[in-house]
Amino acid sequence: MPARLKKCSGKECVRILCNKFGFSMKRQKGSHVVLVKESGAEKAVTVVPLHRELKLGTLKGVLELAKVSEDEFANFQ
Repeated sequence: MPARLKKCSGKECVRILCNKFGFSMKRQKGSHVVLVKESGAEKAVTVVPLHRELKLGTLKGVLELAKVSEDEFANFQ
């Protein structure tokens, strides 16, 4: 049975993406952080809002841009 995606804070999302999926923080403007992961010729860029709680739709959008599956991310929550 696949793991369920849970709501999390923006800070927690950034921590998981950086520590577990190899993203690095490129820049921050206000409450939004731009994360980048470069692997060979491929480049994944995503923007994470640093809100107290990310809604599931926002979190799914962040993961889609990051090219990370929901199941993979949910395993680290």
